Amino acid sequence: MANASAKRTAQQNAESIKNLRLGLLVSGALSVLLRLLFRRRTLSPTQFSFWIYLFSLGPSVFLARYLERIGSPRRDPTTGTLISAGEDLSRPGIIEWCFDVIYVTWACQIGSGAFGQWVWWLYLIIPLYAIFKLWTSVVSPMFFGRSAASAAPEAEAEAKEPTSKRQEKLRKRSERGDPRVRMQTRGS
Repeated sequence: MANASAKRTAQQNAESIKNLRLGLLVSGALSVLLRLLFRRRTLSPTQFSFWIYLFSLGPSVFLARYLERIGSPRRDPTTGTLISAGEDLSRPGIIEWCFDVIYVTWACQIGSGAFGQWVWWLYLIIPLYAIFKLWTSVVSPMFFGRSAASAAPEAEAEAKEPTSKRQEKLRKRSERGDPRVRMQTRGS
């Protein structure tokens, strides 16, 4: 069974890596094509948008290569059997954030080619989200004891205790004033 799970993870990773490579090519080609059609002067190295575009290629290519490296399955060179499926690329956390940075970068590259330089302001979503996560998971708990996000689920969990179907039925009967329930609660 574990081998089947590893094979499934390896297959999903291979599909994710294929889509990632395709996305890199399509977003790069589409961005350059849109710049050629609508914003030809932004392709000049004297323009600020040209340098923003070039610098934005760095994170997307770096993160794509990183995800390829950790997600690629390792196989035995002689037999071709699966040694390691690689990290699961559908796992939440850092890997998910890497994909998010790549997607925001692609959107900004294509959007700036179609709509102009103002689209690069959307790139600020990445550091703003990082500050938010840092505040809610590190700074706020450190200085205030616990975060506001974790206080709400705790209060909700205290209000709603897990009950069985039988307990729920008994509670409803007792609310109606059923004498059978009163006798059970006195006896227990």
